[in-house]
Amino acid sequence: MPPAMTDLLDIWAAHSPLAGHAPDQITVDFLLPTGIYIQMDVPREATIQHIKLLLWKQAQTLPLFPALGEMESYMFECVNQAAVHEELEDETRRLCDVRPFLPVLKLVTRNCGRAERLLDSKIGVLIGKGLHELDAINDQEVKDFRSKMFRLSEERMQRVQKMSFSEWLQACFSPQLEPAGTTITDGVNEQFSLLVFQDSASLKVSSSCTPTELMEQAVRKWLTTHGPEEEAWRGQYVLRLSHCLEFLFGDHPLIQYKYIRTCMQAKESPHLTLVHNSTVKAMFDKEMSTIGAVVNRKSSNPPLPLPPKRRHPTVNKMNKLILQSFLLVQVQVRAGLFHGTELLCKPAVSSESSGRSDHMWKENTLEFDISVSDLPRMTRLCFAIYAVMDKVKKQKSTKNPHINKYQTIRKAGKVHYPIAWVNTMVFDYKGQLKTGDINLHCWSSFPDELEEMLNPIGTIQTNPYTENATALYIHFPEYSSHPVVFPPFDKILEKAAEIARASDCGTMGRGGKKFHIELKEIMERDPLSQLCENEKDLIWTLRYDCRENFPQSLPKLLLSVKWSKHEDMAQLQALLQIWPKLSPRDALELLDFNYPDQYVREYAVRCLRDMSNEELSQYLLQLVQVLRYEPYYDCALTHFLLERAQGNRKIGHFLFWHLRSEIHMPAVSIQFALILESYCRSCIPHIEILKKQVEALSKLKSVNELIKLGTTKNARSKTKEAMLTKEAMMTCLRQSGYSETLSDLHSPLNPHILLSGINVERCRYMDSKMKPLWIVYNNKLMTGDNLGIIFKNGDDLRQDMLTLQILRLMDLLWKEANLDLRIVPYGCLATGDRAGLIEVVSSADTIANIQLTSSNVAAAAAFNKDALLNWLKERNSGDALDRAIEEFTLSCAGYCVATYVLGIGDRHSDNIMVRSTGQLFHIDFGHILGNFKSKFGIKRERVPFILTHDFIHVIQQGKTGYTEKFGSFRQYCEEAYLILRKNGNLFITLFALMLTAGLPELTSVKDIQYLKDSLALGKTDDEALKQFRQKFDEALRESWTTKVNWMAHNVAKDNRS
Repeated sequence: MPPAMTDLLDIWAAHSPLAGHAPDQITVDFLLPTGIYIQMDVPREATIQHIKLLLWKQAQTLPLFPALGEMESYMFECVNQAAVHEELEDETRRLCDVRPFLPVLKLVTRNCGRAERLLDSKIGVLIGKGLHELDAINDQEVKDFRSKMFRLSEERMQRVQKMSFSEWLQACFSPQLEPAGTTITDGVNEQFSLLVFQDSASLKVSSSCTPTELMEQAVRKWLTTHGPEEEAWRGQYVLRLSHCLEFLFGDHPLIQYKYIRTCMQAKESPHLTLVHNSTVKAMFDKEMSTIGAVVNRKSSNPPLPLPPKRRHPTVNKMNKLILQSFLLVQVQVRAGLFHGTELLCKPAVSSESSGRSDHMWKENTLEFDISVSDLPRMTRLCFAIYAVMDKVKKQKSTKNPHINKYQTIRKAGKVHYPIAWVNTMVFDYKGQLKTGDINLHCWSSFPDELEEMLNPIGTIQTNPYTENATALYIHFPEYSSHPVVFPPFDKILEKAAEIARASDCGTMGRGGKKFHIELKEIMERDPLSQLCENEKDLIWTLRYDCRENFPQSLPKLLLSVKWSKHEDMAQLQALLQIWPKLSPRDALELLDFNYPDQYVREYAVRCLRDMSNEELSQYLLQLVQVLRYEPYYDCALTHFLLERAQGNRKIGHFLFWHLRSEIHMPAVSIQFALILESYCRSCIPHIEILKKQVEALSKLKSVNELIKLGTTKNARSKTKEAMLTKEAMMTCLRQSGYSETLSDLHSPLNPHILLSGINVERCRYMDSKMKPLWIVYNNKLMTGDNLGIIFKNGDDLRQDMLTLQILRLMDLLWKEANLDLRIVPYGCLATGDRAGLIEVVSSADTIANIQLTSSNVAAAAAFNKDALLNWLKERNSGDALDRAIEEFTLSCAGYCVATYVLGIGDRHSDNIMVRSTGQLFHIDFGHILGNFKSKFGIKRERVPFILTHDFIHVIQQGKTGYTEKFGSFRQYCEEAYLILRKNGNLFITLFALMLTAGLPELTSVKDIQYLKDSLALGKTDDEALKQFRQKFDEALRESWTTKVNWMAHNVAKDNRS
């Protein structure tokens, strides 16, 4: 990576006062293929096409110009900000958007069809990894996967071309539906405000009415004032939500549409717009022509994959180890064969080797006590390299505190210090046992709590930063002159049938009553509970009873299989063929790392196919993360996610961003780039939409970096700093180069929202360390509607994103149980390396601001119990105030339970907000799972959740001793808690699936143990309720400590300002 170059960044960034009014022109060096060098000034905001015309005009006056030939035969190449060569095939881009690392452009010859190269270039820029980087990877698995996905993408685009208008509308702009079976809001007749073109017509319709019936009524009413023949309207209009690109169609009753139900619950009239089909069909025709331009082009076929290298079979010999920057030490290597987290046999350990950097083992074979025929298909070979040193007396201090963290005493007088680890599969992607020499570049960062220092849950990818990585050279021996191949599935089933014929079928399952009771107790345990060997044997013996009586217990059966015995594995696969289908929620657990078997994961994916698009969206974050557990690129989960993303534009949008935001991570960079490339090739019209978002985020990052630079330069004078930097930000946003890029795009937070342009006067930056940008947009589809977005650069939003996803799930589970606690799970999306967007909730303020506006003294503000109620009274009166208090009561109950269960910490008064409608909600989830803040070793937060007396004052409507309202509030809390308990296994599964995401407070199973304790899993409902009531009373009793913390926060905030 190149060093940070602030001055060069500024020449592309803006005409900002911070950049010293950079000129409109920039001097660029041009290198021509004829050997001619030209230096000339070009407009910073000129397109690449315009710059090429200027260059051609200049080149005509210089020697060798005739040798160049046609201008269209060439394109520019530059070195981009990631220090990678980038071909600028898309010549509509502006130079200031390309942002070369140095202002040097090289003219190079195009090698193949223009349309194909242009598409490749756009995809490379969009996904953040040039396709030439993928082309350069000398890996047959990558080549085969890309070739297969290229073919499937072409077929997919050809099918899209044959789509009808209604099918396309369903795929791109389908409405959000509430889950079937949830209770319909009371009151059949509701008032709907329907906007018909420029007119506003109000219709009174039944909540059981369908969109078609509503549209017919709306058009009939419109025709009464506009006069055309009544029959002329049929089939010519479609209903759209007024504020976004979401259309109402289908035969569902209106109450089942999420937007309609949300409006009815808030006692608001839904706003819909009748849109003429011609308007929407113009979008449809545009997308079809975009596809046609690519699919129908005459281009060369993709290059045929190279023939695979001849491979033969395994157990390995270790030859050589190269360490980077290490002292003279004794080094050993430990190796283990794993299936998931199960160690298949005793680990093998090398002899000790002395040296500084190069370590050699001659004829040192690592042998494992397992037959090759017993190796499961997904066996991974895990290595740990460590230094062996003499044990020394414990020192009072050390320069490197992390050394002690990882040291492990293996035998008397010796201490082992981890150096590096690396994993590789024993079978390749074609199922052949690996043979020959392999060079493995290792990883140096060790997770906590590794058994034997081996890291089976770690990636099987090698470290791409080879220059600074420890390199381990190993040799897989050959067993025969022919490749050893894992048996195909039909052979496995034949083996199972052979075993079944040879055994007594009468002994299969059918345990007695005593065993049935014991089995039931085991199966009802949560996913974190460990099984002892006797319990595993019982489950395996009674596996047919499990199938009949406890089908949802399949994960526990899989953990009971002896995967190191091919006979047991074969019988399991046969049983899996007749296993009942699990619900999608139960099947999610099977995608955990503990269940690596290919056929098990394929079974899980088959269960997931029953998910609706809404349900899939709910769990998409985890499904993307468990792609890390897939050892091969071509797998069932990848195909499933791509198919669903191709069939629903909104799922495709979030799949893109979940993958794109982690493309910088070396362990998944290639895998995620391959999936992104496949998605882009199969959804060509989506490329331009996503590209606009990527470019806009790049501009916001530039603005943020300028502000950080300005605040650093002017740190001595805060007032002057704020004025200068705010002015610089507004100047920057008004420039055409910025305003054009930041306008007319789909919101990354919600792709159905169209953002027209920035309301510059209302934009600002926030006064926290990373200077987040507060950007206010105008809604393109609804005049007068403003949308606030916070752009963060320097903060990892993935933990916030996970917490908000779980809050959305809690809201869904409560609603399924007919309890609506008015949760506000606002939008949050990670878009890159420590960067992302947060939705601004409208008409809301923090508790701190509400308290401070009611008092002149910051210290006293936190103790003013009337401030919150008075704030609500100022904004609501009469029945509206009663509704606001009820909203506050319900939402307060929801967040009390949610923050307690999730262990959300750092709950100061700036992290809790209230809407003018009464809804309370929490923000900023930097501390979860009981990781509460402390100072000087003392926990600052002493309460299980926030429940202060000013909250109770609002709940009781300002009346002292109003026990009825408070009793209802307490009942809401208890009911909500018991509902979450019933779904405790689902919460544990979702957090377990995120373990390898690299979140700071979710790194091991121990972190998830907090959920098990807070939900009191393993206890009866009565015992759990008793525990929760104790926590509730504790929160109430210790609420004075919260007020003291809030007072300190208010005083500190007041001093800063």
